[in-house]
Amino acid sequence: MRRTAALVLLSTIAPTGTIAATESVPRGVGPEFAKFYSNKETFTCISNPSIVLSSSQVNDNSCDCPDGSDEPGTSACSHLDPLSPEQPLPGSVTGTTNTTRALPGFWCENKGHIGAYIPFMYVNDGVCDHELCCDGTDEALHVGGTRCENRCASIGKEYRRIEEERRQSKERSAKRRRTLVKEARELRRRVESKVASLKEELANLEVQKAELQKKYDEVERAERGKVVKAEGEGGKLGVLVGLAKKRVDELRDTLDKVLDQRDDLQDRVDQLEDILSKLKEEYNPNFNDEGVKAAVQGYENYAAGKSTEKKSEVVDADVLEVLKEDGPDSGINWAEFREEETSDADIVYNLEAYLPPSVRSFVHSKISSLKVWLIENGILADNPTTGGPTESKLVMAARDALEAARAEHTTKSSQLADEERDLAKDYGPDDIFRALKGQCVSADVGEYEYELCWFDRTTQKSKKGHGNTNMGNFERITTEVADEEDRVDGKGLGKGPRMVLRFENGQGCWNGPQRRTDVWLACAEKDELWRVSESEKCVYRMEVGTPAACEEVGEPGVGTKHDEL
Repeated sequence: MRRTAALVLLSTIAPTGTIAATESVPRGVGPEFAKFYSNKETFTCISNPSIVLSSSQVNDNSCDCPDGSDEPGTSACSHLDPLSPEQPLPGSVTGTTNTTRALPGFWCENKGHIGAYIPFMYVNDGVCDHELCCDGTDEALHVGGTRCENRCASIGKEYRRIEEERRQSKERSAKRRRTLVKEARELRRRVESKVASLKEELANLEVQKAELQKKYDEVERAERGKVVKAEGEGGKLGVLVGLAKKRVDELRDTLDKVLDQRDDLQDRVDQLEDILSKLKEEYNPNFNDEGVKAAVQGYENYAAGKSTEKKSEVVDADVLEVLKEDGPDSGINWAEFREEETSDADIVYNLEAYLPPSVRSFVHSKISSLKVWLIENGILADNPTTGGPTESKLVMAARDALEAARAEHTTKSSQLADEERDLAKDYGPDDIFRALKGQCVSADVGEYEYELCWFDRTTQKSKKGHGNTNMGNFERITTEVADEEDRVDGKGLGKGPRMVLRFENGQGCWNGPQRRTDVWLACAEKDELWRVSESEKCVYRMEVGTPAACEEVGEPGVGTKHDEL
């Protein structure tokens, strides 16, 4: 059987009236050329009207017209072709066989199916070309005893059945696509709503930040002249106790961090030992790879040394005991070493306490203002206590509120930037891939399972438990032209422009580049990974069917604005 796409020159379904009108024309003449063969006495070459032949010279198996139009039903002029090697041919338009024929080919009427032109070289060649000429008229001379039965009824019936299935599948695919588009629009609307909400929240936070900053500045200024007792204040012993406690707390925090780092490093060592152990067990010693052999030898030396070394482990329980907070029941009870002292400065700063109640509030405000002015101008120390300056609870609360507002503003700004990037991202026609984002489709191919996660990554999963391999992370959408034959099962790319998803910067190959995957998309009723191939080292190609790749088709019964006008 010859391949249909390579042989069919033109297919058409001719109206009944046209077919009836061409019943008397010579064999092999198509409906659109019947008018050139209406004269029963003479025939004029189609591309060379100056040449007139008798009707008996039509289909006489002799190529008399330079354009081959006198032999529509034989292969006598099959040597004429615009792609054939140039050979002298006196009388032709170009003077050689490299010329264009007037007729596209031999016409097979194919009643009950679809009429088609086939190349003249297949006429009377002793081969039944039922996939092209199902009525068998291309072998009318029965060369070599070849008789081709008319199979158009059965072929046409099967063709119409397949076409009906494809039509229904296309309708279901279009319906699924419309659903995806609706879902994508709703998801985009939610993102847009989230962006608007975040912008409003950020505007309110800006106002809140300004108010909290102003309040913090006022509280800090009002509280600056007040004396606040700090931990460890008092005599020399109190100062020493405060410094010692601070140093112990720092050492305890450092020990806690070191313990966490030790645990993390031990986990990484365990993982590396497991990887090297598997490499030692599974590698092929006959495979001449010096790098692998060196790695295995190094691991064996490491394992031998590890088995003989003396272990000196710190008991975690002792470390945890050290990390407990100090108090009456554990560690040091710092409260026992504190002293209560009152400095002369405390008495000075609390001068209003010795005044009568009637004038105390007035004097208090004046003294507070005076203290703030003296501190701001560097005349008076910010805090006269021996323990150094500290903040009051009021100042700390105001500062904490301001910092919380700043942190929330930073978080909301980051969220807004993420949402705006998502809105600007290319999700394909009608934003349709927004509805598929996060979903995955997979297929078993040989000893691996391949997985495509939309707008995320492509993965190769070993069925033998050797782990997963990242074949690429999504980068962008492009368009490429496919040129493949239609498959009977419909699971193919076909011909024409196709969307291609580019996944790049995957896991690096052994002594090779980073893996990448080109995902070619074609229309299908559901998401399905059809085929996976490696076109070159570490460069993969996936062929995937999805409703998202179907052409945009309006919903049945719903007219467009143009139709309404």
